[in-house]
Formats: sequence, structure tokens, C-alpha cells
Amino acid sequence: MQRRDFHHAATGFAGALLLGAWRQAQALDLSQLTNAEASSGVKAALTQGAEAAVGLLGKPDGFLSNPQVRIPLPGQLADAAKLLKRFGMGQRVEQLETTLNRAAEAAVPEGKVVLLQAVQNMTVADAKGILSGGDTTVTQFFASKTRAPLAERFLPIVTRETDQLGLTQQYNQLAGKAAGLGLVKAEDANLAQYVTGKTLDGLFTTIGEQERALRRDPVGAGSALLQKVFGALQ
Repeated sequence: MQRRDFHHAATGFAGALLLGAWRQAQALDLSQLTNAEASSGVKAALTQGAEAAVGLLGKPDGFLSNPQVRIPLPGQLADAAKLLKRFGMGQRVEQLETTLNRAAEAAVPEGKVVLLQAVQNMTVADAKGILSGGDTTVTQFFASKTRAPLAERFLPIVTRETDQLGLTQQYNQLAGKAAGLGLVKAEDANLAQYVTGKTLDGLFTTIGEQERALRRDPVGAGSALLQKVFGALQ
């Protein structure tokens, strides 16, 4: 019985060694990838990350219940909100905060096509250099290339959502006065612009988290291309 157990253990150990050797033989170094493969890998990672981010954020409480991306009142209005709550206006404050996040949650699915188009239209000149950076360098590159045009495309979507929620005018009046006193940045005094910026922050943050996960476990991506490209970074 003991001899049989030993035989099974030895066989298993040998199998593990062979599997490890096979994987090592199959592993690629980043230098062995073509520029086209590296560029395709970057775009595939961003596409997968963007789709995951839309799925996570574009649903009820996707922003509101996630501390990493929850949208607060801008600037010192957040501090003023604490005082307002003490004077019995907590419900109004909470309603306004909820509205900001609901607008972002509603805008994200409608902006999915815009987001994915930005990935496909992006030019990646130094894919290998981007891949060999830190945990979120692919996402950082994407944000640097697409944030401004994405903001322009997302703004009308967010504007429509905030208008439908009925608090746009009330917010803009309050924030406009605060901006005049230097309490809020001028660009944050407009509800739609503020929510658009925070929506993109949330998307890029979540895409970055997806990139971290991909770098940790390329095999788990379920894609031969992503496994090949990001496996070369291991």
C-alpha cells in the first residue's frame, strides 16, 4: 500500500515537472512578439477591460455603492453638505448625491459604443514599451489619448440623463454661486461637466483594475492573444 502511494506521488511529481518544463518552453519573451501582436494585445486588453467596466458601472448602484468611483459633491460643497445635514437638509443632500451617481450609471451603457470605438481608432506606436510599464500603463496610455474626445462625446449623454433626473438647474444655481466665491472650480460648477469628468474617472479606474487582474493571470483572460501577449510579461 505504501509502495503504491509512493509510486502515485512520484508519478504526480514527474508529471508536474514535465508540465512546468512544457510551459517554460512555450513561454515567450516580450522581444519575441511582433509589433502587430503587441498592438493587438493592447487593444484586446482595453476592449475587454472597457466591456467589463461598462458591465460593472452601468447598472443600479454601480457608482453609488462603489467607494472607489462613487461621485461626491464637488469641492467644498461636500463640506457644506455636512453642515446642511445638521440643519435637517440631509435628505436633499443625499438625493443630490444619489442623482449624480444615477446619471453616471445611466450614461455608461449609452457611451459603450463611443468607448469601444475609441479603443479601435487609437494608434499604438510603442505597444511593447507600453506593455512593459507598470500595472496600469496600458490604461494610462488609453486615458491620455482618448479622455478629451471621450469627454466631448459623453457630455451630451450625461446632460440628457441629468436633465431627465430634474435636478440640473437646482444644482447649477447652487454650484455657480459657490464657484463665484471660489469654493468650487469653475469647470465643476456645471453639473453635466462635473458628472462627465467623474464618469470617465470611474471608467478608467475600473479598466485599470481589469488590467491589473489580466497582468496577474493572463491565462484567466480566456483569450489566446491576451494569454500570449501578457504571458510574455511574466
